[in-house]
Amino acid sequence: MNARKIIHIDMDAFYASVEQLDNPELRGKAIAVGGRSKRGVVSAASYEARKFGVKSAMSGAIAQRLCPHLIFVKTRFDRYREISQQIRKIFFEYTDLVEPLSLDEAYLDVTENKKGNPSATLIAEEIRAKIKEKTGLNASAGISINKFVAKIASDYNKPNGQKTVYPEEVETFLQGLEIRKFHGVGKVTAEKMYRFGIFTGYNLKQKSLEFLVENFGKSGTHYYNVVRGIHLSEVKPHRIRKSLGAERTFAENISSEIFMMDRLNDIAEEIERRLTKNKVAGKTVTLKIKYSDFSIQTRSKTLAYFISTKALILEIAKDLLYQEKMKNSVRLLGISLSNLNTDKGKKEEKNQNDDEIYVQLKFDF
Repeated sequence: MNARKIIHIDMDAFYASVEQLDNPELRGKAIAVGGRSKRGVVSAASYEARKFGVKSAMSGAIAQRLCPHLIFVKTRFDRYREISQQIRKIFFEYTDLVEPLSLDEAYLDVTENKKGNPSATLIAEEIRAKIKEKTGLNASAGISINKFVAKIASDYNKPNGQKTVYPEEVETFLQGLEIRKFHGVGKVTAEKMYRFGIFTGYNLKQKSLEFLVENFGKSGTHYYNVVRGIHLSEVKPHRIRKSLGAERTFAENISSEIFMMDRLNDIAEEIERRLTKNKVAGKTVTLKIKYSDFSIQTRSKTLAYFISTKALILEIAKDLLYQEKMKNSVRLLGISLSNLNTDKGKKEEKNQNDDEIYVQLKFDF
């Protein structure tokens, strides 16, 4: 099997960097994009703030305690999207095989590229330089034979750096990593692996396929393959959206269903706007409820037809809300629509035979 040349580009502290770019007074200072209130959440933190332990998805209150001089800035998604589009235009100068993961990161397959450049390493350097020139922002990159390794590598020399993991280095590179560095291995899975003596990629590679499947289910096969550098997922330029939703965290806990309906009305309105913009509809409505004790409950209903209007979404959400009595006061409500009409005709990736031989060929990187 011919090895591919995959680049993972990841913007450095994207939202925070945009704010520092647009407001020179914020440069060199600890800032957090998001809310400072009791229920506020940090969407992004500058590297100056990260030194104090501030990170994304952290509550604003905790972030403020860790870094008393932290400056909070409101999110401006229209501005982030504007710059993201500029960055993607640069990607398409090199290849049409671009798979965006979010506004600030994407995979590029440059095995065959528009510049005729055989070196993915040099292409990554050029792209990062162009991003800096066009937007004033820094990007990091990982380069390797597949998406899994490239994503890990892009985090290796952050910020404003890149790392190439050559074909012949892949297995050695993976074996030397802490298991938490493996993309997709979260805190819970890592703790379970620790109990089995799996602390590094090397430890993982010592485990048989049977052992991993027995203890980690379908993910066991994935872990067995990726630690050997086998990851067959292609760069998909047109990712199929599986769901679309919105949620709100409240400043104060809510216990009245009437107040909850007011919030759900706003959420349904936002979803209708996004469905219209993306020209999609869905059949399954899911209501997400996070209680004051932080426990989460979801309630779903699947219809026989596609819906996309606020009125119908809100009607189903109301039915789900009153489906059973609330066990506690509520701190967050969310609605999502799945089973979208984009799923029609979707093709699943073909699985490779277990006895297929994988050969990593040497080539310019």
